[in-house]
Amino acid sequence: MSTLSQKVILVTGASRGIGATIAQKLAAAGAKVIVNYAAGKEAAEETVNTIKQNGGEAISLQADVSKADEVKVMFDAAIAHYGRIDVLINNAGIMITKLIKDTTDEDFTRQFDINVRGTFNTMREAATRLADKGSIINFSTSVNRIMLPTYATYVASKAAVEQLTRVFSKEVGARGINVNSVSPGPTNTELFTKGKPQEAIDRLAALSPFNRIGEPEDIAQIVLFLASDEAKWINAQNIGSNGGMA
Repeated sequence: MSTLSQKVILVTGASRGIGATIAQKLAAAGAKVIVNYAAGKEAAEETVNTIKQNGGEAISLQADVSKADEVKVMFDAAIAHYGRIDVLINNAGIMITKLIKDTTDEDFTRQFDINVRGTFNTMREAATRLADKGSIINFSTSVNRIMLPTYATYVASKAAVEQLTRVFSKEVGARGINVNSVSPGPTNTELFTKGKPQEAIDRLAALSPFNRIGEPEDIAQIVLFLASDEAKWINAQNIGSNGGMA
């Protein structure tokens, strides 16, 4: 696979977890990376500094992707700095796990605002501002493929992302932009492990024939390929990355 040399790549929610690993892998492959964060400036700067210490190029930009005006400002700043954006990676997301009967209006709204509206807002900007022949990679979840209690609103939000991905691929394909989504399974990040007893994590690990949950690097390698020119013929697809869990 060729490098991503000179590609300018915006990664939302890249201050920690899978997003930070993706940003570092992209930079190591030669990309110029924009590390987006909503809060936690210190963590974002740490990601940027790690990239720079390893010889890569990156900047951090704050924006709450659920707010359209902040997304527009982020695109403005990224293009002002690097001249263009070639690849958009919609990694930002939250996961609230509750039984439907216990889910509040606020829980529902917050999950859909970040996971769905956030993806919508960045794609709407990308529709006219992403460079021709660019790529968009959205994040869904492999939990969509199984029926886990307490995950209802989370998987509903991610199912919406998959449909946005498919339709948008038809809308921007004339400019040579391909649009796909990635569906990680359980992955060893704070987003997934926080609040879960080890027994629960072990049960989910046992769903994979490899008897483990994923690591951020497992997901980053797939994103790395989808951001490359070799993946241009992959379009409107949802790629499962779950070790055979589902």
